[in-house]
Order: sequence, then C-alpha cells, then structure tokens
Amino acid sequence: MLECCREAFPIRLMCRCLRVSTSGYYGWRERPPSARARFNEDLLGRIKKLHEESDGVMGAPRIWEDLSYAGVHCSKNRVARLMRAHGLRGVPQQRRWRKKGAGERPMGIANHLDRDFSAGEPNRKWVTDITYIETAEGWLYLSAVLDLCTGIIVGWSMGPRQTRELVLQAVLMALWQRDDRSTVVLHSDRGCQFTSSEYQRFLKGHNLVCSMSAVGSCADNAAMEGFFGLLKRERVNRRIYQTRAEARADVFDYIARFHNPRRRRQLMAAKQRQLVLTQLSVETG
Repeated sequence: MLECCREAFPIRLMCRCLRVSTSGYYGWRERPPSARARFNEDLLGRIKKLHEESDGVMGAPRIWEDLSYAGVHCSKNRVARLMRAHGLRGVPQQRRWRKKGAGERPMGIANHLDRDFSAGEPNRKWVTDITYIETAEGWLYLSAVLDLCTGIIVGWSMGPRQTRELVLQAVLMALWQRDDRSTVVLHSDRGCQFTSSEYQRFLKGHNLVCSMSAVGSCADNAAMEGFFGLLKRERVNRRIYQTRAEARADVFDYIARFHNPRRRRQLMAAKQRQLVLTQLSVETG
C-alpha cells in the first residue's frame, strides 16, 4: 500500500498513520527480491508468451499443461493466480445442447470403440465427424479425422455441403499420412454420410473397421466433439467470416499451425520425460 501511494503522499506521513517504522519501509524497498518473487516473475513471462501465442484463448489449465510439458514445475493454482492478477483470461466454453435424429446403423456394424478413447499406438483408433462454420456466404462444413493416440488431426476437408465426398476426402487424407497399412478402427456417429453404402464400401476397401455410436449418445464420440469445441471456442467464435474461402484459410491455419504442432510438442516432451524416468530407474535399480 505504501509503495502504491508513495507518489501521492509523504512516506513519513503514511508510516505514521499506519504505525510502521520508516526505516523498516526503506529496508523492505532495498531488500533484493526473494527466490519466490524471482520465480513468479520468470513464470509470468512464460505465461504471457503462451497466452499471446494462443491468440489469447488459452486459460490457466491449458497454460499450466504446456508449462508442465516444458519442464516448468508449478501448481495450477499459481498459474491461475498470476493470470488473474495481471488480467490474463482464456476464452470460456459455451455449452449449447442440441438434439438431432440418428440414422439406422448398417447391418454388422457395432460400437467397437465403446467410449474407450485410449490408444497405445498411432493409427489404431480414429474418430471422425462433421461440424459447421457460419460465414456471410452461407455454411462451411468441416469433416475431420482425429487420431486418439496423438490427438492430432490426421485428415480434414471443407466444403459448402454435407456430402459423402466431404467425409471420404477427409478419410483419404488420413490414409495418405499413415506409414503402414494395418487395421484401423474408425468411429463416427450415425449421420447419413457415414451410414451410406458408398462410405461403407470405401472403409472395407482400405482395411478400416467401421464403428458407430449408440442412438442419441454424443458421449460415444466425445473426443471428436471435444476438438470441435476447442476449434469453435478458440478460433471460429472469435471471428466473423465474410466468405467461405476466408473461413477455410483460418480453419486450416488453426489445425496446421496451432493445434497439430502443439500436440506434437507435447508428445515429444512426454517421450523425453519417459526416457529420463526409464534411465533413472535403470541407474537406481
């Protein structure tokens, strides 16, 4: 309080009113910053950099996650406290519930994923869905394929209509990016694009096992819905697109420049940390 008001009132007067010694105040001012204060200052610089790189959309939990992957040891509460003190905020999620009808699951297709969103290796479990983006020209539809092991978008396509071709192009892009030809479980909801015979033939011809959600259960495809929620909250809902081309370029930028590189950095940091822990266990064992 004294430091904040020292330009407005005499120091001796404030010390006398607050019943503190003048020498104590000057001693406090000349004392070097503590180790905790220096750490907080360095941590705040890192937080501001991550917040700026995310275009101001990342809040305390995700910034703390990135700091942990980078080897910075601190609590989530400390990150939240520093952000709150310096006016840094993320973009909160808006919950919007909508109900849509479900199609008939094709004969022989089951829910192979069964809400198990874990995967030990890349290209073993994929999830896919379609979302819409509003522009002044009309809707732009995005079909994306997410790898559950890495969290990376391995395939995507955009167009003005929800068609089978839109979905097939996204899956085809994902197929081009994988190294092997092993079997992959591809999970989706019961949209007409996924239940079509053309889509089913395409999956069988490319060694993809079709998996579909239960009726009216959006939680069965929660991983894909989670990515779309991030995309809308961190980028789409903060823009006003005049054309579909503008929206297409911005979504491409979000996936290719922000989301996928961030996931790759996290995976690399996790592997390095696991390697260090393995080496330590060998040395101590």
